[in-house]
Amino acid sequence: QVQLAESGGGLVQAGGSLRLSCAASGRSFSAAPMGWFRQAPGKEREFVAVKTGGGSTYYADSVKGRFTISRDNAKNTVYLQMNSLKPEDTAVYYCAASTRVFLSITTAANRENYNFWGQGTQVTVSS
Repeated sequence: QVQLAESGGGLVQAGGSLRLSCAASGRSFSAAPMGWFRQAPGKEREFVAVKTGGGSTYYADSVKGRFTISRDNAKNTVYLQMNSLKPEDTAVYYCAASTRVFLSITTAANRENYNFWGQGTQVTVSS
């Protein structure tokens, strides 16, 4: 059974940093895309970032230059380093993994293309 377990969320002041981790178990995702989505209250779940099995990265425009996604295939883990956090980054952050090949941000940003999801971790940025 595949499980994705997020950690690292919390409360931080605007301008601060957090690092999220997502550890996968049940199968290897070393050759598959792993990424992050987020959902703020009253809003739809939106794409944040993904790192494909081939090493390509895609980011939402709203986080470019502030967030960095990385992965450790030996640990079957993906990370999201979030710097210069803003109150509008407040959301539940979900880890996601896919068995598909992503060749464009259009495909990568579509949550319907992800097979596996974590339970989410809350990130709150105070002003």
